[in-house]
Amino acid sequence: MPRLALGRTGTAVALLLPIALINAIGFVLPVLNLLRMSFNEALAGGGVREAFILSNWTGLFGDSFYLELIVNSVSVSLGITFLTLVVSYPIALYLHRSSGRWRTFLTVLVISPLLTSAVVRTYGWIALLADQGPIVSAIAALGITPPRLMFNTTGVVIGLTEILMPYMILSLLAGFGRLDPRVEEAAMTLGAPPAKTFWRVILPLTLPGIALGCLLCFVLAVSSFITPKLLGGGRVFLLATEIYDQAIVTLNWPLAATLSILVLVIFGAALAVYARVLRVIE
Repeated sequence: MPRLALGRTGTAVALLLPIALINAIGFVLPVLNLLRMSFNEALAGGGVREAFILSNWTGLFGDSFYLELIVNSVSVSLGITFLTLVVSYPIALYLHRSSGRWRTFLTVLVISPLLTSAVVRTYGWIALLADQGPIVSAIAALGITPPRLMFNTTGVVIGLTEILMPYMILSLLAGFGRLDPRVEEAAMTLGAPPAKTFWRVILPLTLPGIALGCLLCFVLAVSSFITPKLLGGGRVFLLATEIYDQAIVTLNWPLAATLSILVLVIFGAALAVYARVLRVIE
């Protein structure tokens, strides 16, 4: 028995070693490099002086602009995640209950947006949300003063919600395995109305899929750059766009590294919340 256990352990180590090395080289080392860079000093003209100072971190949390940037990035990402969940849940539930060729067709329809670049889809939303675009024109035709849908948070939320919907739907479908139609039938047989059946039976059973979809969409929303940059028009300041501006425009690499580490900290906090939610659900 000890030899057998040792053999299984050795096999597990051999199987995990390649992916561990890839993660160490492709993720851990670059993150450590970013962490070290966050303590360097930025010089005029884009230069960097090797040092170990805390001014990047203290300035980050002592500046009202960056505090507002962090709060705005997290709140907008949470709003996008919630809106994506509300829009995607009925679609995922209907897809889960479908069968045969109809389900295959709907699954392909859900996955198909992922085959298109996010840049192309964002430019599509620019055409739709423009001041002279079809959405604004249709609202104006109804005699209603159309709101401005471009170069503001509204446009970013709309664009990212549509872009993240496939990820949410696929995550929900992955968590719908616990949903047994017989349980719903039993609840309705006992006299539970459809609304109560949903809140007391369907929703609790699908919470793992909801948690997974919310984690994935929140992480993607916080780290999204292309859509906020194009639909925000430089007027919507989020962490990803600020990292780009500091690294490429201002050439302040230490501050860009500090913001990047902060994003990773937010990811870690989201993952911790996800793990906690899963423990509560189980």
